Amino acid sequence: MLKTVNRVMLGLLGLGLFALGGGVLLGGLDLQRHWDFDVPGWWPFRGPADVVLGIEGRTRWREEGWWWPTVIAVLAVLLVLLLWWLVALLRKGRLDQVLVDSEDGATAQLNGRALEDVIEDEAQALDGVSRAHVRLTGRRTAPVARVRLWLEPHAEPEQTLARLSRETLARARDSTGLDRLPSKVGLREVRHKAHRVD
Repeated sequence: MLKTVNRVMLGLLGLGLFALGGGVLLGGLDLQRHWDFDVPGWWPFRGPADVVLGIEGRTRWREEGWWWPTVIAVLAVLLVLLLWWLVALLRKGRLDQVLVDSEDGATAQLNGRALEDVIEDEAQALDGVSRAHVRLTGRRTAPVARVRLWLEPHAEPEQTLARLSRETLARARDSTGLDRLPSKVGLREVRHKAHRVD
């Protein structure tokens, strides 16, 4: 659904900006006079001297009691919709569910966050790992694990990656019945404050 909303919103926004920009360009360059064609009577930009919003347009409804509450309500609704869209985009790609083959011809749905939590807990239990963060993306039938590990100074990155792949991710793959569980792993170093020695 989010993909459809994105396409519709971006399409409408692009169409509106294209029409507004084309109208301003048409009037600003005075193309209707140069190319000898007429624009409809309702067209707002007729020449280089025209403005986007004239004095009459700015002051027309000011004295009406309903004007400012309507403007504020419309802007508030627009702001809420844009914030919802932004939050939905930031959460985009996170899997809510993973389809698990139950080996009896049916499929079960596993909570994506629960699987992320299990992988995180097992990754944090590895020697030298201070903290772990896991996010599942991709499709419900073919998830991809994005793993970030914060390593202690004594950790050996090569061994940590090998154990993460052989143990933690392999166990998650096998328990969900997936043929494969591709993963992208990022490693970071835990920063410690320097200790003063007297």
